[in-house]
Amino acid sequence: METSTNVTTSYQKEADKKQSKKKTYNPYGFSGKTSIFMHLLLGTFAFLCIFPFLYVIIISLSNEQSLAENGYQLIPEQWSLEAYKYLWEMKAQVVRAYGVTILVTVLGTFISVTVIALYAYAISRKQFIFRKQFTFIAFFTMLFSGGMVPFYIVMTQFLDLKNSMWALILPMAVNAFYIIIMRTFFLRSVPEAILESARIDGAGEWRIFLTIVLPLSVPGIATIALFNTLAYWNDWFNALLFIDDPNLIPLQSLLMRIENNMDFIKQNAMLSNQNSSILESIPQDSARMAMVVIATLPIALSYPFFQKYFIKGLTIGGVKD
Repeated sequence: METSTNVTTSYQKEADKKQSKKKTYNPYGFSGKTSIFMHLLLGTFAFLCIFPFLYVIIISLSNEQSLAENGYQLIPEQWSLEAYKYLWEMKAQVVRAYGVTILVTVLGTFISVTVIALYAYAISRKQFIFRKQFTFIAFFTMLFSGGMVPFYIVMTQFLDLKNSMWALILPMAVNAFYIIIMRTFFLRSVPEAILESARIDGAGEWRIFLTIVLPLSVPGIATIALFNTLAYWNDWFNALLFIDDPNLIPLQSLLMRIENNMDFIKQNAMLSNQNSSILESIPQDSARMAMVVIATLPIALSYPFFQKYFIKGLTIGGVKD
């Protein structure tokens, strides 16, 4: 009996060792070598995604003369902050443009998410008898538009939004594609039984939407908010059309104007055969990269706050029912 017990115990120990090895080397369903390969592959892919932005930062910190002589280098021969000093001379305009962009982004994202969520929730409920008509109206705008000239006339002549902050907000406040995504998200993520039980308890539609639907829809709303934030932050075209007041110029439009001014100064200096010191005083390439850093870094830092909602919200709302 003791011998059989010892044999059983030894077998149990060997089984426990094998199980522990599986847990150690196979945490994600891959074998040890496959897991290492997948980590290396995904790590390499992540590095390739981050590397261009890191390279832009390196170029923005490079000496302009070194760039002209040696081209873009991963480790420049001479580091310099001249590009950022050049932009710092325009700090009043840059800070004002930052303020305009932040205000437009925050206010525009809030308005856009609110309108899209309300519209999508209405057309996702079977109790709304005109849901098909309103769905068609939203979908129709994805296929056809009035064109740029009617758009400009409506914004400037009928709505009188020339040189107004609303000219940067209202044109992008409603997006039909985001409405379709949120509609599908509401259909798939908000059970009708919960809404019916709330109605039986006497809750109105506004209370149902604010206390039940919104908490269940945080991933989808966060995804739409991220898309809108990126759109408002990177928008320059509406400012080009409707904004002449220098106090209302957003960041992207200001950086574009600075770059155009640099090109203008360079061309005039070359045509008039002026001293090359004028061209040397302007860090052209490094300043362009510094503009990219200034415009991209704040919005890039906001990604971690949306990351946990982004994939879930996009996959759930991205399937058409």
